[in-house]
Amino acid sequence: MMILRPSDERGHANHGWLDTYHTFSFADYYDPGHMGFRSLRVINEDRVSPGRGFGTHPHRDMEIVTYVLEGALVHKDSMGTGSVISPGEVQRMSAGTGVTHSEMNASKTEPVHLLQIWLLPRAQNITPSYEQKAFSREEKDGRLRLVASPNGQDGSVTIHTDARLYAGIFEDGQRIEHPIPEGRYAWVHVARGRVRVQGRELRAGDGAAFREEPALTLEGAGGGEILVFDLA
Repeated sequence: MMILRPSDERGHANHGWLDTYHTFSFADYYDPGHMGFRSLRVINEDRVSPGRGFGTHPHRDMEIVTYVLEGALVHKDSMGTGSVISPGEVQRMSAGTGVTHSEMNASKTEPVHLLQIWLLPRAQNITPSYEQKAFSREEKDGRLRLVASPNGQDGSVTIHTDARLYAGIFEDGQRIEHPIPEGRYAWVHVARGRVRVQGRELRAGDGAAFREEPALTLEGAGGGEILVFDLA
């Protein structure tokens, strides 16, 4: 069964320096029908103005994955980590017992466009940690590349929850079948462009939940980038 979450039905806020869309309830946007899906709690699509960003703020007991689509994001945290996240890179921060961090647009002239994803951890009060890895376009071309998993499989970043995150880029003529193990669930998010899922065209910002489906059929529909979550 497929349940569509259309892009234009997401929560939205424009703070001037930040234009953000919320797939699930977040901050001042509250919808009891969209509080998350399984362990997936947040998918925020953010566009941050040049030279602006999120000042130092705290998190705890959350797995936070950042996926940059355009531009670059500067990350600093209380663990002493300082990095720049660029397109093709995936950052994972496990907040655990508590961490503070800031995220700023690295450019003074160009905006940064990113997805910030939160997943509920399998256990609370773990030791905070950070990881960042790059995945080339070729690894995602016409296929799903595992970019986050519970055990760091295939060079993915390690998340402390029973979930796997895949990323893929599909052009016209590219098509795959991705199995969903029995008893598992899937969430699809179109990061940009257009992709057909189960024969239905989804556009940038669209999401969909899948229950009791043996596989996902993914194919290009003019070109698009997609994230697929395999969830317990």
